[in-house]
Amino acid sequence: MNGAAPSARVDSIRRSLVSLKMPRALEILDATLRRIEQGQIDGIEALDALLGEELSLRENRRIKAALRMARLPVVKTLAGYDFSFQPSLDKNRILALAGLDFIERAEVVHLLGPPGTGKSHIATALAVEAVRAGKAVYFIPLADLIAQLAKAEREGTLREKIRFLTRASLLVVDEIGYLPVTPGGANLFFQLVNARYEKGAMILTSNRGFAEWGEVFGDPVVATALLDRLLHHAVVIQIEGSSYRMREHAALVPENLRSVASFNPPAPKRRGRPPIKGNQDPDHG
Repeated sequence: MNGAAPSARVDSIRRSLVSLKMPRALEILDATLRRIEQGQIDGIEALDALLGEELSLRENRRIKAALRMARLPVVKTLAGYDFSFQPSLDKNRILALAGLDFIERAEVVHLLGPPGTGKSHIATALAVEAVRAGKAVYFIPLADLIAQLAKAEREGTLREKIRFLTRASLLVVDEIGYLPVTPGGANLFFQLVNARYEKGAMILTSNRGFAEWGEVFGDPVVATALLDRLLHHAVVIQIEGSSYRMREHAALVPENLRSVASFNPPAPKRRGRPPIKGNQDPDHG
């Protein structure tokens, strides 16, 4: 280095960056010094660039680690969702949810619709937004959740498991209604919902209307108690449309299965079990 940046001083800076565990700043140090020598930036700008790059690296690492802890199956974004394919969906309403105020209010977001309409995509994208905002997130399909709770109950650690699941600012429970709930599972899920009630936000995705939850959970009484809590502070979003995944092969799907796309679950009520409406096929939820 020339007189503007003596070699001994630069070596000292390198040692300091190593001690401070600032690998990105160390990586771009020489290039930043050359920019100073060439008059492209001054010392303050150089310092800002070094710290900015290091902070960006650390933030990316934090997000990556938080996404792993959230157990997201894939990383999805709202930018990657084709709103034009689902005209029934209010894009502005979804973007408003991305502001994450529902987490602060400990609300429950219900995403309802037939398979392939993007419920899990939107739930995952909102979870990613929450992670980026520094919120603790946990994502799990209902069948896996109940299996974990049942295992904890057998091992005598159910209280600890529920306590763990209530720590997350946002709990995403995916695929309600896709698989049958095992005996006792409805009660276990109720215990978790009750523990999070008015304390932590949730996103639930389901291909079944609320009127079918008694069948889904195998216990109308518990299903009513679940809905009593899950619809108290709730945002309900219905997606009525065709499967995005099957859009290129729709002609190959039998007509009776394509009719399932006309999903129209009944409007939620505060208490009780709503009457069954619409033409829904529980075998293909």
